[in-house]
Amino acid sequence: MSSKTRFVCVSDTHNASPANGAFKLPAGDVLIHAGDLTNQGTLAEIRKTLDWIEAADFEVKIVIAGNHDITLDEDFYAEYGLRFHNQYPQDSQACIDLFKDYPSIIYLNHESAVIRLTKKGEQQATFKVFGSPFSPANGLWAFGYLPEEAVKLWEQIPLDADVVVTHTPPKYHCDESRGRGAAGCESLRRALSQVRPRLAICGHVHEGRGAERVRWDLESPHVQFKELDTKYWVDPGLNNKKQSLLDLTIKAAFPLENNNKNNFEARNLHLQTNSNELSQNKPGVWRAKDVPAQPPSQPEPNHQNSAPSALQEISTSSTAHHDTLRSRHISRYFPCFSSKIRSPAIIDDPNLPSFNLNTHYTATSVPKSPTEGWRMGRKETCVINAAIMGSSSRHADSGSGSGQTAKGFNKAIVVDIDLPVSVIE
Repeated sequence: MSSKTRFVCVSDTHNASPANGAFKLPAGDVLIHAGDLTNQGTLAEIRKTLDWIEAADFEVKIVIAGNHDITLDEDFYAEYGLRFHNQYPQDSQACIDLFKDYPSIIYLNHESAVIRLTKKGEQQATFKVFGSPFSPANGLWAFGYLPEEAVKLWEQIPLDADVVVTHTPPKYHCDESRGRGAAGCESLRRALSQVRPRLAICGHVHEGRGAERVRWDLESPHVQFKELDTKYWVDPGLNNKKQSLLDLTIKAAFPLENNNKNNFEARNLHLQTNSNELSQNKPGVWRAKDVPAQPPSQPEPNHQNSAPSALQEISTSSTAHHDTLRSRHISRYFPCFSSKIRSPAIIDDPNLPSFNLNTHYTATSVPKSPTEGWRMGRKETCVINAAIMGSSSRHADSGSGSGQTAKGFNKAIVVDIDLPVSVIE
């Protein structure tokens, strides 16, 4: 059994908001903000952003930070904060604690949560979301990591995540930058090929705003992380008053191959128990596009898989084990959660293993567990770059919003998708 759920996705608002007329928030069930809430992460900037998110009429609001939200990276700010705020130093911990004053907002810092939507009455649409603020290091900004740190970082995405929210895009998908070419992360792309979530929502690269549907090769016995094809979204809301809408539901002309009706029962059991011919270039549909073949995969550094991926229920507390990863700028601590269930409130399969990006798998061999049948329906992922700021060189004014217009800002991206439901007893 499934239920249509509407996600409204934004990222890289950089102090812009519906209140100052930069963009509008269409109605929906779940609001996702994929980072860069602010320009430089001051307490005033964060409060102003959280104010409009808190006031937005959504049942669930999920937020991650980005590289510009520098005070939310406590280690980074302790070392480099005065380079940004030498006249008015900020209290990093106070900025982080500010999220506690906004009870409707779920803030994810490289962690996951199980979400249950209840307003549909007798049924609960349920999904697991993983959110992370990290992006490849590029200049002196927060939450940066080096290439040799990427494998260990992205192996921590739970294999049963339905929605993955990262500030950085994956490599070659919604990541095209005028200055840096394909600016996304290859290790993240490889991790997504193993997890194969329904949605991978990101931002960071403003010029990459849009959506792409990636079909994964589940049959190749010799090539890991292989893709079958990519389809590119034609935005129906471009240069008009229509919504920027993606319909990925079963009733759509081209439903996402990750919400197969036959797999919902198995997916729901997992949660409870621990290409078509395309119309070319028409708004609201998908088009094929000839793209150059991906370059040969470069060997990744060999890390031992000492930190198995798992989840943390956002409403419960758990003891985090920390693994030190050093970069050229900072000493970074990533939370590494045990793969075993830490609380009865956590919904997970205790037999669901972690994956290791240095081990050769075929897609069908990950994972091996008693309830893995539902994973075979995970054939396709929709990657969405929801950047609101239209140019990487233009950031919204951090003051009262004077002079703000809709020019230079993108629309929020609206996504309709089917989610498994459970009956409330």
